[in-house]
Amino acid sequence: MDFAYVISDYGWIALASIILFSFLAGFIDAVVGGGGLIQLPALLITLPGTPLPTLFGTNKIAALAGTSVSAIQYSSRIKFNVSLLIIISICTGCASYMGAKAMSYVNVNTLKPTILIVLIAIATYTFLKKDLGSFKTKSLSITRQLIYGSLIGLIVGFYDGFFGPGTGSFFVLGFVVVLGYDFLHASAYAKILNCMTNISALVVFIRQGNYFLELAIIMAVCNITGSLIGTKMALKKGNEFVRTIFLLIVFLMIIRYGYDLYIKK
Repeated sequence: MDFAYVISDYGWIALASIILFSFLAGFIDAVVGGGGLIQLPALLITLPGTPLPTLFGTNKIAALAGTSVSAIQYSSRIKFNVSLLIIISICTGCASYMGAKAMSYVNVNTLKPTILIVLIAIATYTFLKKDLGSFKTKSLSITRQLIYGSLIGLIVGFYDGFFGPGTGSFFVLGFVVVLGYDFLHASAYAKILNCMTNISALVVFIRQGNYFLELAIIMAVCNITGSLIGTKMALKKGNEFVRTIFLLIVFLMIIRYGYDLYIKK
């Protein structure tokens, strides 16, 4: 598969669409996670004749590039608890692997109604609680942070391996509600954890040869550009801006799951 195939079968407009959506995905993912809700569907819609594993691998390469740059930017401004981050990352990686294994035994469509209800509850709670994530609300001991953080890593990591869309946003919510972080710090931690899950998944795709390198490089550049702008805006505008984008992403997820459940045939 090369650019001659893409252009001849789908045209320059298709390539331009992928470039635009890769930029938007990088921007949104840098702020609050959920870029996969934009980038992967864009690939699926624009290149319908391409094998799914190839699109997933290509998407992961671009996503990892943007998320890594965003994580580096956040780390220059946000102070991380390294021991907490390492332990949660290990839990996330193990759970993600188990989720991927479980996917072969369970039909993910059976979980969509539950996920939709959870998303509606999250959106309602976040919207009504105006000060949620505006500032740090808890001062938990390091032991409790490790326990609660590990549980977040296990639950969200399993979800990422099993299904995936909106993983970054779920990490952000977990850090805000359970650990009491503000949205900005929660988003910074989510970026590191997303890097870990992307790397573990990408190893599989690369070993299987399921990626389109040329397209992935172009998407990665666009994703990084969007990520740079998104991270700078999040750091500059603060928690209220991140909260607004978070609500937008959750709303889009509700629409997506609602469409899959009640409209799509």
